[in-house]
Order: sequence, then C-alpha cells, then structure tokens
Amino acid sequence: DDNSEQFHFYDYGPKDIATIFFYMLVAINLHAVIQEYILDKINRRLHLSKTKHSKFNESGQLAFFYLFSFLWGASILNTEEFMMNPTSLWKDYPHSRMIFQVKFFYICQIAYWLHALPELYFQKIRKEDIPRQLCYICLYIAHISGAYILNLQHLGLILMVPHYLVELIFHASRLFYFSDENKQKGFTIWALLFIMVRLLTLTLSVLTFGFGLARVENPGFSIADGNFNVLPVRIGCLGAVCLTQAWMMWKFINFQLKKWREHVKNQIPKKKITSTKNKRIKKEPNRG
Repeated sequence: DDNSEQFHFYDYGPKDIATIFFYMLVAINLHAVIQEYILDKINRRLHLSKTKHSKFNESGQLAFFYLFSFLWGASILNTEEFMMNPTSLWKDYPHSRMIFQVKFFYICQIAYWLHALPELYFQKIRKEDIPRQLCYICLYIAHISGAYILNLQHLGLILMVPHYLVELIFHASRLFYFSDENKQKGFTIWALLFIMVRLLTLTLSVLTFGFGLARVENPGFSIADGNFNVLPVRIGCLGAVCLTQAWMMWKFINFQLKKWREHVKNQIPKKKITSTKNKRIKKEPNRG
C-alpha cells in the first residue's frame, strides 16, 4: 500500500558506544544546569544542613530524571501497546529490531546512569554516601544494558516505567519533607506502591523467563541473530531479577523499621512531658 506509513527499524552495535558517550556528556551538562539554576537557588532559601543539602541535591536530580523517563517510557508503551498484549514480551523473540523511540530511550538511559559515575566526583559526594550510590548506579547499568543487549527491550520497558514512577514519588516526597518535615504522606503512598511494583516485577519476570520464553525456545544460541533464548541465560536473568528485588525489599524493610524506631523514640519524651504537666496541674490548689 503506497499510502501506508513506513517504519525504520534499528538494532544495536559497536557504534552505540560512541552515541552513549556523546549523550553521557549531554547528561553531565544538563546535570550542571539543573544544579546551578534550580537546586542551588532552592537550597539557599531552605538553609539546609550539609547532610540534608547532599540528599536534597540527589533527590532533586533524580526526581527530574525519573519524571522525564516515566513520561517518555509511558508514551512508548501507549504507542506500542505492549501493556495490552503481555504475550509481546516473548512472542516473535528475538526482538532484535527496534523502532527509533525504543532504541533512543535505552541509549539515553544507559548514558544517564554512566554519567552518574563521574558525577560522584564532580558533586563532591561524601565518602560515606559513595558506596550506596555506587551500588544502585551499577545495578541500573547492569539491568538496563542487559535488557538492551539480550533483546529484552519490551520486558525492560514494562518493568522500568512503574519502577520509575515509584522512585519519582519517593524523591518528590523527600523534597517536600526537606521543605516541611510535617509533609510525610507521600512516603505512605510510596511504601504501598513499592511493594506492588516489586510483586509486579517478579510476576512478569517469572511469566516471561519461566513460561513464555521457555515455550518458544529456539535451541540455537546465535549472537549474530541476537537470540539468547537458552536455559542458562533465562535462569541467569531470572535469578538476577529475583535477587535484586529481594535486596530491595530487605532495604525497604530496614528503612521502615528505622523510621518506626525513630518515631517511637520521639513519642517517649512527649509522653513524659505531658505526664509531668498533668502531675503539676493536680498538685496546684484550686483557686476560686
């Protein structure tokens, strides 16, 4: 049909390294612009301590990135209708041909998380915060690059979009908390969505690697064709996802327990103050 719309498809290759490096430099410049013209101005008004200042900058940068990535990823999912057809996660695998939006999305994602490594030096991150940030940066690079190289772009997109929404809510709540410590409702919403997204991630991963790809398995392992649908790769991918989700839940539980202990400690002095006030009122004679 001469009137039909034409689509150009892309795959990955060694030239992607140069493209990723270019957009990594772009991300470094954007990071500096957001820091200087937005976050630093807000920091001057809030007069935060050094610890809160570092966390505010981290959450500010990540909130911008998660918002942009969530909207972009949701737009791709809506256009491609991946969510409406779960079998697209494994049907016609390998998905070695990508439309431009999907390829560019993954290029930008990898470039952003790679740019976060030199930013640890540029932003003069405190030594005690470097291991934590380095850990989640490397996890992002490993998982996103793995989905891109193993031709699991559909699954990666569907898992990234809700994950980015949850992270966006967390860092936005963190920013509101720094401006006013009474604003903590966002953390409750984040906690509920966090658990739901972890369950969604595990369900889709087991469904894809354990059932979907196993049924359409092509026994030939071919790097040239982009076919990695063999048992060792599937077990490795599923294991990596499960271990990461378990580690995230462990961190989440420890975080909630820490907050609960802090809340209990803050409530004890308040109870003592109210009890002493009540005793004083009882001891005072009635004046009439």
